[in-house]
Amino acid sequence: MNEWEWNLLEDRTPVDSVKVGGVDLKTGAVVRLKPRSGGDIMDLALAGKIASIEAVEQDYDGHVHLAVVVDDDPGRDLGLLRQPGHRFFFAPEEVEPLPRILIAGIGNIFFGDDAFGVEVAQRLSRRGLPGNVRVGDFGIRGFDLACALLDGPDVSILVDACPRGSAPGSLHVIEPDLSGQDGGEPALEPHGLNPMNVLRLAKSMDGRLCRILIVGCEPATLGGDDGYMGLSEPVEAAVGDAVHVIEALVADLMRNQRSASVE
Repeated sequence: MNEWEWNLLEDRTPVDSVKVGGVDLKTGAVVRLKPRSGGDIMDLALAGKIASIEAVEQDYDGHVHLAVVVDDDPGRDLGLLRQPGHRFFFAPEEVEPLPRILIAGIGNIFFGDDAFGVEVAQRLSRRGLPGNVRVGDFGIRGFDLACALLDGPDVSILVDACPRGSAPGSLHVIEPDLSGQDGGEPALEPHGLNPMNVLRLAKSMDGRLCRILIVGCEPATLGGDDGYMGLSEPVEAAVGDAVHVIEALVADLMRNQRSASVE
Protein backbone atom coordinates (compact mmCIF):
# COMPACT_ATOMS: atom_id res chain seq x y z
CA MET A 1 0.00 0.00 0.00
CA ASN A 2 1.46 3.37 -1.01
CA GLU A 3 1.30 6.61 1.00
CA TRP A 4 -1.69 7.97 -0.98
CA GLU A 5 -3.71 4.82 -0.33
CA TRP A 6 -2.76 4.88 3.35
CA ASN A 7 -3.91 8.50 3.68
CA LEU A 8 -7.24 7.59 2.10
CA LEU A 9 -7.75 4.95 4.74
CA GLU A 10 -6.68 7.28 7.54
CA ASP A 11 -9.17 9.95 6.41
CA ARG A 12 -12.15 7.56 6.39
CA THR A 13 -14.61 7.40 9.26
CA PRO A 14 -14.18 4.02 10.97
CA VAL A 15 -16.98 1.54 10.33
CA ASP A 16 -18.34 0.08 13.54
CA SER A 17 -21.10 -2.06 12.05
CA VAL A 18 -22.81 -3.06 8.82
CA LYS A 19 -26.46 -3.96 8.30
CA VAL A 20 -27.16 -7.41 6.84
CA GLY A 21 -30.72 -8.66 6.47
CA GLY A 22 -31.94 -5.92 8.79
CA VAL A 23 -29.41 -6.88 11.49
CA ASP A 24 -26.53 -4.64 12.57
CA LEU A 25 -23.39 -6.79 12.54
CA LYS A 26 -20.45 -5.64 14.62
CA THR A 27 -17.38 -7.14 16.26
CA GLY A 28 -18.34 -10.25 18.21
CA ALA A 29 -21.45 -11.08 16.17
CA VAL A 30 -21.81 -14.69 15.02
CA VAL A 31 -22.63 -15.55 11.41
CA ARG A 32 -22.91 -18.46 9.03
CA LEU A 33 -20.58 -18.15 6.01
CA LYS A 34 -22.21 -18.15 2.56
CA PRO A 35 -19.45 -17.36 0.03
CA ARG A 36 -20.65 -16.45 -3.46
CA SER A 37 -20.27 -19.10 -6.15
CA GLY A 38 -17.16 -18.77 -8.26
CA GLY A 39 -15.24 -17.14 -5.45
CA ASP A 40 -11.93 -18.03 -3.86
CA ILE A 41 -11.50 -21.79 -3.36
CA MET A 42 -10.59 -21.30 0.31
CA ASP A 43 -13.72 -19.23 0.90
CA LEU A 44 -15.85 -21.92 -0.78
CA ALA A 45 -14.32 -24.54 1.52
CA LEU A 46 -15.72 -22.58 4.47
CA ALA A 47 -19.29 -22.52 3.15
CA GLY A 48 -21.77 -23.27 5.93
CA LYS A 49 -19.23 -22.78 8.72
CA ILE A 50 -20.13 -20.70 11.77
CA ALA A 51 -17.77 -17.84 12.49
CA SER A 52 -17.38 -14.80 14.74
CA ILE A 53 -16.70 -11.33 13.38
CA GLU A 54 -13.28 -10.20 14.55
CA ALA A 55 -13.42 -6.77 12.86
CA VAL A 56 -15.43 -4.67 10.41
CA GLU A 57 -12.99 -3.08 7.98
CA GLN A 58 -13.16 -0.74 5.00
CA ASP A 59 -10.69 -0.60 2.10
CA TYR A 60 -9.60 2.56 0.29
CA ASP A 61 -12.31 2.02 -2.34
CA GLY A 62 -14.94 2.22 0.37
CA HIS A 63 -15.84 -1.46 0.31
CA VAL A 64 -16.69 -3.02 3.68
CA HIS A 65 -15.19 -6.39 4.58
CA LEU A 66 -15.89 -8.62 7.56
CA ALA A 67 -12.83 -10.24 9.13
CA VAL A 68 -13.95 -13.50 10.73
CA VAL A 69 -12.54 -16.41 12.69
CA VAL A 70 -14.14 -19.82 12.27
CA ASP A 71 -15.56 -21.42 15.40
CA ASP A 72 -14.23 -24.95 14.78
CA ASP A 73 -10.79 -23.84 13.56
CA PRO A 74 -8.17 -25.41 15.88
CA GLY A 75 -6.15 -22.22 15.35
CA ARG A 76 -9.03 -19.90 16.21
CA ASP A 77 -6.99 -18.15 18.91
CA LEU A 78 -4.39 -17.27 16.29
CA GLY A 79 -7.14 -15.71 14.20
CA LEU A 80 -8.18 -13.55 17.14
CA LEU A 81 -4.52 -12.43 17.29
CA ARG A 82 -4.88 -11.45 13.59
CA GLN A 83 -2.53 -14.12 12.34
CA PRO A 84 -2.85 -14.99 8.63
CA GLY A 85 -4.26 -18.39 7.75
CA HIS A 86 -6.80 -18.26 10.58
CA ARG A 87 -8.50 -14.95 9.78
CA PHE A 88 -10.71 -14.70 6.70
CA PHE A 89 -12.49 -11.89 4.86
CA PHE A 90 -16.01 -11.93 3.50
CA ALA A 91 -18.31 -9.33 1.99
CA PRO A 92 -21.44 -8.51 4.05
CA GLU A 93 -23.65 -10.28 1.50
CA GLU A 94 -21.62 -13.47 2.01
CA VAL A 95 -22.68 -13.97 5.62
CA GLU A 96 -25.95 -14.85 7.34
CA PRO A 97 -26.57 -13.37 10.81
CA LEU A 98 -27.35 -15.93 13.51
CA PRO A 99 -29.52 -15.26 16.56
CA ARG A 100 -27.84 -14.70 19.90
CA ILE A 101 -29.19 -17.34 22.26
CA LEU A 102 -28.93 -17.40 26.06
CA ILE A 103 -29.51 -20.69 27.90
CA ALA A 104 -29.98 -20.02 31.61
CA GLY A 105 -30.05 -22.83 34.16
CA ILE A 106 -31.75 -21.69 37.36
CA GLY A 107 -32.59 -23.28 40.70
CA ASN A 108 -31.40 -23.97 44.23
CA ILE A 109 -29.12 -27.00 44.55
CA PHE A 110 -30.16 -27.40 48.23
CA PHE A 111 -33.83 -27.95 47.36
CA GLY A 112 -33.85 -31.35 45.67
CA ASP A 113 -35.30 -31.25 42.15
CA ASP A 114 -35.09 -27.45 42.08
CA ALA A 115 -31.49 -28.07 40.96
CA PHE A 116 -32.74 -29.45 37.61
CA GLY A 117 -31.90 -26.29 35.63
CA VAL A 118 -28.44 -26.05 37.19
CA GLU A 119 -27.61 -29.65 36.22
CA VAL A 120 -28.86 -29.18 32.64
CA ALA A 121 -26.78 -26.00 32.24
CA GLN A 122 -23.66 -27.78 33.50
CA ARG A 123 -24.11 -30.60 31.00
CA LEU A 124 -24.82 -28.21 28.12
CA SER A 125 -21.66 -26.24 28.92
CA ARG A 126 -19.67 -29.35 27.96
CA ARG A 127 -21.48 -29.94 24.66
CA GLY A 128 -19.55 -27.59 22.36
CA LEU A 129 -22.47 -25.39 21.28
CA PRO A 130 -22.01 -22.76 18.53
CA GLY A 131 -20.44 -19.41 19.38
CA ASN A 132 -23.78 -17.58 19.24
CA VAL A 133 -25.07 -19.67 22.16
CA ARG A 134 -24.19 -18.70 25.74
CA VAL A 135 -24.87 -21.17 28.56
CA GLY A 136 -25.02 -19.85 32.11
CA ASP A 137 -25.61 -21.48 35.50
CA PHE A 138 -27.43 -18.67 37.33
CA GLY A 139 -28.52 -20.66 40.37
CA ILE A 140 -30.62 -18.25 42.48
CA ARG A 141 -28.94 -15.05 41.24
CA GLY A 142 -32.04 -13.33 39.92
CA PHE A 143 -30.47 -9.91 39.40
CA ASP A 144 -27.63 -11.42 37.36
CA LEU A 145 -30.16 -13.25 35.19
CA ALA A 146 -32.20 -10.08 34.66
CA CYS A 147 -29.04 -8.27 33.51
CA ALA A 148 -28.19 -11.16 31.16
CA LEU A 149 -31.70 -10.99 29.64
CA LEU A 150 -31.11 -7.33 28.87
CA ASP A 151 -27.62 -7.88 27.46
CA GLY A 152 -28.76 -8.41 23.90
CA PRO A 153 -29.82 -12.04 23.31
CA ASP A 154 -32.43 -12.54 20.62
CA VAL A 155 -33.85 -15.59 22.40
CA SER A 156 -33.43 -16.76 25.99
CA ILE A 157 -34.14 -20.33 27.10
CA LEU A 158 -34.74 -20.62 30.85
CA VAL A 159 -34.33 -24.10 32.32
CA ASP A 160 -36.04 -24.78 35.63
CA ALA A 161 -38.11 -27.16 37.74
CA CYS A 162 -41.68 -26.43 36.71
CA PRO A 163 -44.61 -27.92 38.70
CA ARG A 164 -47.60 -28.37 36.37
CA GLY A 165 -49.34 -31.42 37.79
CA SER A 166 -47.73 -33.93 35.41
CA ALA A 167 -45.79 -37.08 36.24
CA PRO A 168 -42.38 -36.34 37.82
CA GLY A 169 -39.72 -36.04 35.13
CA SER A 170 -42.15 -34.76 32.46
CA LEU A 171 -40.70 -32.00 30.30
CA HIS A 172 -42.55 -28.92 29.09
CA VAL A 173 -41.57 -26.24 26.57
CA ILE A 174 -43.45 -23.03 27.30
CA GLU A 175 -43.40 -19.56 25.75
CA PRO A 176 -44.79 -17.14 28.39
CA ASP A 177 -46.89 -14.12 27.50
CA LEU A 178 -44.51 -11.23 28.22
CA SER A 179 -47.25 -8.61 27.85
CA GLY A 180 -48.54 -9.50 31.30
CA GLN A 181 -45.26 -8.86 33.13
CA ASP A 182 -45.77 -5.13 33.75
CA GLY A 183 -46.71 -3.48 36.99
CA GLY A 184 -46.00 -4.19 40.61
CA GLU A 185 -42.72 -4.15 42.48
CA PRO A 186 -40.56 -7.11 41.39
CA ALA A 187 -39.56 -9.32 44.31
CA LEU A 188 -36.51 -11.58 44.36
CA GLU A 189 -36.40 -14.43 46.85
CA PRO A 190 -33.18 -14.81 48.90
CA HIS A 191 -33.21 -18.62 48.58
CA GLY A 192 -34.90 -19.16 45.24
CA LEU A 193 -35.46 -17.73 41.80
CA ASN A 194 -38.92 -17.31 40.29
CA PRO A 195 -38.56 -16.85 36.50
CA MET A 196 -41.65 -14.65 36.24
CA ASN A 197 -40.32 -12.33 38.97
CA VAL A 198 -37.06 -12.07 37.06
CA LEU A 199 -38.95 -11.15 33.89
CA ARG A 200 -40.83 -8.44 35.81
CA LEU A 201 -37.53 -7.16 37.21
CA ALA A 202 -35.98 -7.02 33.74
CA LYS A 203 -38.94 -5.05 32.38
CA SER A 204 -38.84 -2.69 35.38
CA MET A 205 -35.23 -1.92 34.46
CA ASP A 206 -36.62 -0.25 31.33
CA GLY A 207 -35.45 -3.06 29.12
CA ARG A 208 -36.94 -4.68 26.04
CA LEU A 209 -37.25 -8.37 26.70
CA CYS A 210 -36.29 -10.77 23.94
CA ARG A 211 -38.26 -13.88 23.08
CA ILE A 212 -38.38 -16.18 26.12
CA LEU A 213 -38.76 -19.95 26.16
CA ILE A 214 -38.94 -22.03 29.33
CA VAL A 215 -37.86 -25.67 29.38
CA GLY A 216 -39.36 -27.01 32.59
CA CYS A 217 -39.32 -30.36 34.33
CA GLU A 218 -42.02 -31.65 36.68
CA PRO A 219 -40.32 -32.15 40.07
CA ALA A 220 -40.92 -35.11 42.34
CA THR A 221 -39.91 -33.11 45.43
CA LEU A 222 -38.45 -29.70 46.20
CA GLY A 223 -36.78 -30.88 49.38
CA GLY A 224 -39.40 -30.01 51.99
CA ASP A 225 -38.70 -27.66 54.88
CA ASP A 226 -35.24 -29.03 55.57
CA GLY A 227 -34.22 -29.41 51.92
CA TYR A 228 -31.58 -31.77 50.59
CA MET A 229 -29.10 -32.03 47.74
CA GLY A 230 -29.56 -34.33 44.77
CA LEU A 231 -32.18 -34.94 42.09
CA SER A 232 -34.89 -37.54 42.39
CA GLU A 233 -34.62 -40.56 40.09
CA PRO A 234 -37.23 -39.44 37.49
CA VAL A 235 -35.82 -35.90 37.30
CA GLU A 236 -32.25 -37.16 37.05
CA ALA A 237 -33.37 -39.37 34.14
CA ALA A 238 -34.96 -36.34 32.44
CA VAL A 239 -31.76 -34.26 32.41
CA GLY A 240 -30.35 -35.97 29.31
CA ASP A 241 -33.69 -35.63 27.51
CA ALA A 242 -33.77 -31.92 28.38
CA VAL A 243 -30.30 -31.46 26.88
CA HIS A 244 -31.54 -32.99 23.60
CA VAL A 245 -34.72 -30.86 23.66
CA ILE A 246 -32.67 -27.67 24.11
CA GLU A 247 -30.21 -28.63 21.38
CA ALA A 248 -33.18 -29.22 19.05
CA LEU A 249 -34.59 -25.80 19.97
CA VAL A 250 -31.23 -24.17 19.25
CA ALA A 251 -31.00 -25.94 15.87
CA ASP A 252 -34.53 -24.80 15.06
CA LEU A 253 -33.76 -21.20 16.01
CA MET A 254 -30.58 -21.32 13.92
CA ARG A 255 -32.73 -22.26 10.91
CA ASN A 256 -34.95 -19.24 11.65
CA GLN A 257 -37.94 -21.51 12.03
CA ARG A 258 -40.61 -21.71 14.71
CA SER A 259 -41.57 -25.35 14.30
CA ALA A 260 -40.59 -26.40 17.83
CA SER A 261 -43.51 -27.53 19.96
CA VAL A 262 -44.41 -24.63 22.22
CA GLU A 263 -47.35 -24.73 24.61
